[in-house]
Amino acid sequence: MRVAFVGKGGSGKTTMSALFARHLASQGAPVVAVDADINQHLALVLGLDRQPEPLGAHLTEIKDRLRGDNPRIPSAAAMVKTTPPGRGSRLLSFDDLAADPYGLTTPDGLRLLATGPFSEDDLGVSCYHSKVGAVELLLNHLVDGPGEYVVVDMTAGADSFASGLFTRFDLTFLVAEPTRQGVSVYRQYREYAAKYDVALAVVGNKVHGPSDVAFLREQAGGDLLTWMEHSAAVRAMEQGRHFTLDDLEPANADALSLLRKTLDEREKDWERFGRQTVEFHLRNALAWANERTGLDLAGQVDPGFVYGPR
Repeated sequence: MRVAFVGKGGSGKTTMSALFARHLASQGAPVVAVDADINQHLALVLGLDRQPEPLGAHLTEIKDRLRGDNPRIPSAAAMVKTTPPGRGSRLLSFDDLAADPYGLTTPDGLRLLATGPFSEDDLGVSCYHSKVGAVELLLNHLVDGPGEYVVVDMTAGADSFASGLFTRFDLTFLVAEPTRQGVSVYRQYREYAAKYDVALAVVGNKVHGPSDVAFLREQAGGDLLTWMEHSAAVRAMEQGRHFTLDDLEPANADALSLLRKTLDEREKDWERFGRQTVEFHLRNALAWANERTGLDLAGQVDPGFVYGPR
């Protein structure tokens, strides 16, 4: 399953991404975590003292690898972030993604990939979505199976909607603090996501008591799945002090278990995945990509290609 963590900047979505990925790994599940936030902090929270090699710096190599022998894609230059796979493309298994040469293994045994920060050449001339495009391409070509997890820490706020990446997940967890600013991002995200059949669940964070829970219930209604109480153990992790999942308060450990249970209950919808991959590719082709490449990128869509393990 593929899950995204989104929310307002400072809501704790990176911390929640890390906790959930560690929770899965602690139960023996294979996990790839991906830092797709412009603020590259996931490696730090996962206990690494260095960053993975940035995917965004190797976009041409990634494109060449994924296009394989697809006759509809003659070169990496003809490939954009939304280019869908077709017959001849190199599809990725979960093990392929976990073995990506630009990843690192964390102390908990999970693999971490990262889009990477802005480089000196990017400043003032490039947007961050070009780097996130590497993640979109990898997920577009991924054929994952049961019991395999990809956990993505997304960009903050509604900026996640700047590409079709927000549709690449089986479930999206929106992390919301019990404040008006926190739930305003939830309302905006829900409004945008509803048009594309994006499954969304709210996870409250930094909850101090019943009044905070009541506020979240009032604002998010049935979308509120669970919440994380204010945690001294999590604060220690964020400060770089010793932390294990056993240090978590029972209520917070139960919340992580509920996140996994809810995710595992989702059914993989390969038909929706394929349909939306093509939809966003055609939309981007008309908006900018045809002009950028000088090609009619609608021709990259292979009508005979079937998404999923078939």
